[in-house]
Formats: sequence, structure tokens, C-alpha cells
Amino acid sequence: MKVILVDDEPIARDRLRQLLADVADVDIVAEAGDGLDALRACAAHDPDLVLLDIAMPGVDGLEVARHLAAFEPRPAVVFCTAFDAHALSAFEAQAIDYLVKPVRPERLAAALERVRTFAAGRQHAEAAGGAERTHLCARLGGSLRLIPVEEVHYLQAEDKYVVVYHARGRDLIEESLKSLEDEFGERFVRIHRNCLVARHELMELRRDGDGHVHAVLRHGEHPLEVSRRCLPQLRTQLRIV
Repeated sequence: MKVILVDDEPIARDRLRQLLADVADVDIVAEAGDGLDALRACAAHDPDLVLLDIAMPGVDGLEVARHLAAFEPRPAVVFCTAFDAHALSAFEAQAIDYLVKPVRPERLAAALERVRTFAAGRQHAEAAGGAERTHLCARLGGSLRLIPVEEVHYLQAEDKYVVVYHARGRDLIEESLKSLEDEFGERFVRIHRNCLVARHELMELRRDGDGHVHAVLRHGEHPLEVSRRCLPQLRTQLRIV
């Protein structure tokens, strides 16, 4: 696993280097002290993982992550920061994990395991010719649960996770709603900034006495709110009046 360390504090990079020294499959290929150098290093070394600080002078870590999301192949990003206030923005930037300094060895080990899962999924997609996945992967303690995409009723963002509501219950996954929409846009439709619904689950749109519109699902326990912003496109796509 090729890794690049990005932090404007040399002591912080030293700490990460020491923690990674005994990890057999990690090769630190470059270090950077600011965002621009980080992007140059990523372009030159094609890393599998970028351990990235957020608060840096000039181009900060969140902006770096947004640029890295356009790289092909896209490296995994794990933020390492002294503050926890940026967690939501970090996951919106498609980060794999978010570590708060001082980084604990067990948390770093868990983040590396998530990166390996991410890399394995990317390799599978490449081997399949870029085809979309047939399953989503949820973590349950130390094990994984595979959820068939065809069994998913809807996906709802909550804090830094996405809740998958499916035929066998519900599970949390560590992916962003935006990345899921990009990958499965033919299968799911956005009804709210925090919700994607499987097209085959939509039965009707229903307006309540206050003028709010809700989507009635085939297998939903209750109707889901449709935002005004999403309503025109939803009606057009599904030809629902």
C-alpha cells in the first residue's frame, strides 16, 4: 500500500511515520507540508492512501480531498486532524475515515483495514470493466455483511454514515450518499438531500394538508419526505403528477 503523509507539522508526520513503521504492507512514498505539495506528490506517486491533515495554510485538506476525488484511480483519503468539528465535511469529501490527533495505534489500524476494503472493491470494479457493484458492504464488529443492491429499499444519510434500509433490516455503511448516487444513479432516485430511493420501491407521491409531499414506498414503514428542490425532477423522471 503506497502512502503519502500530509501535515504542515513535522512532528505530526513523525508520529504517523512511527506508527506505520511496523505495518508490513505500507510503503510511505512521499510526504508533504501543504496542500499544493500534496497534490503534486499524489500526481507523481499515484498513492493508494493519503493521510491528510485538514487545517493547513493555503490549500487546506478538505480542498485537497475534493481534488483527489477526481483522480483516476482515486486514492483513499483518511483525515488526521486535531479537531472533530470537520467530520461531516470530511465524509462529504468522500473520506474513508477521520482520525483525531493524537492518533491512537488501534484507530489507525482500523482505518487501514477500511482502506484495504476500499482498495479491494476498487480492484473488483476494475476487473469487472467498471461495472457497478452488486452488493454493498456493512461492517458488524469485526465481520462484514454483504447487502444485495437489488434488495435495498432506500438509503438515508445520518451524521457520517449512510443507513441502508433493505429486505432483511437495516445496516450502516461508511460511504457518502453522493458517491452512491454517482454509482447507482440508474437504480436510485434522490428525493431529498439526505435520501435516495430505489425506483422500483416508489408507489406514489402524496401531498399532506400542510402542502408537504411524501413518497409512498412499496415496502416502507412510513412515507418519506420529498424536498421541494427534488420534486420537479422526481416528477419528470418518474412521470408522476
